[in-house]
Amino acid sequence: MDKHLHIVTHEVPWPADHGGIFDLFYKIKSLHQVGIKIHLHCFSKFNTPQPILNKYCETVDYYQRKKSHSIFKFGTPFIVQSRNDVSLLRNLNKDNYPVLLEGIHCTFFYKKLNPQRKVFIRLHNAECTYYKHLAKHEKNLLKKIYFHIESMLLYRYEKKIAQKGTFWAVSKDDIDFYINKFGTKQIKYLPVFIPWSTIKSNMVHGNYCLYHGNLSVNENEKAAIWLLKEVFSKINIPFVIAGKNPSITLKKLAHSFTHTCIVENPSEHEMEDLIKKAQINILPSFNKTGVKLKILHALTNGKHCLVNSRAIKGNDLESYCHIANDSAQFIKETERLFSISLSEEEIDERRNIVENLFSNIENAKQINSWIY
Repeated sequence: MDKHLHIVTHEVPWPADHGGIFDLFYKIKSLHQVGIKIHLHCFSKFNTPQPILNKYCETVDYYQRKKSHSIFKFGTPFIVQSRNDVSLLRNLNKDNYPVLLEGIHCTFFYKKLNPQRKVFIRLHNAECTYYKHLAKHEKNLLKKIYFHIESMLLYRYEKKIAQKGTFWAVSKDDIDFYINKFGTKQIKYLPVFIPWSTIKSNMVHGNYCLYHGNLSVNENEKAAIWLLKEVFSKINIPFVIAGKNPSITLKKLAHSFTHTCIVENPSEHEMEDLIKKAQINILPSFNKTGVKLKILHALTNGKHCLVNSRAIKGNDLESYCHIANDSAQFIKETERLFSISLSEEEIDERRNIVENLFSNIENAKQINSWIY
């Protein structure tokens, strides 16, 4: 008998050019590979069709995400309220196939689906905590207020839906949060799906350290600025920052030292090359929600990976990374690792990441067993 599954995504899952989209696209591709027939529903600001999705899906429908900031209407968070196209509900109700809702974002119609139907919610983060961190690090007052109110709305909203939903979390820490804060009963760990199926790390010595990420995200900018001010202003080791849309403030600071620089909006190939050739991918984080895909990118393609505890808590990656938790420790570890080549044994150990922990096919098979 054919196995059908509706998947509702908060964004169009192509091009797969950043962390959140990786999980969406490679999950769809892997579920297709294990024989599940997918009916995809995508929210988008632009409704631009992506023909590649037809290769892996039986049907693909696009829905316009609302742009109006009636964020506080009925107390519903904006990330949910803006994805309430009634045609989605009509399309889902044409049959009784199981439904996978990607993120809290896509749960507006959750209560209107048949309660006997199999419906699963993928947790990308504990969103209320994620938005709380965004508010904490935001400098723009209006954005700060928005993130703060959205965080409060999300806390109330997630608490309500957590009592009834069946969840698949990307992080064990998010599981603990949902159980301890919201009393969730039905929640399981499902690792992220990734584009890296082999380990490409090598023992060739690199000659710089690298921080990479979407630099328009305030938390990433704060991490880059912290590294410049608290670590690399005090040691004379080359440091490169690379990513999307850095601010003028960050660019000026990166060019204020003779041994630091910034690579603005690198292509996918350029970013891959930067990660591969860096002696240390240095990736601290100021929040511990979700999973940091850039760390997986660094571990599968780069050499040493230096992080803080918050960046990897609950993601099974502790044994593959070097850990520092304050500026003094980051300086000490950076100086130590910069003179040590990655060993063959470390590279061999990393194969467990793609062959077991984050094996797309094995995780697709796990989904199949949970649904059918």
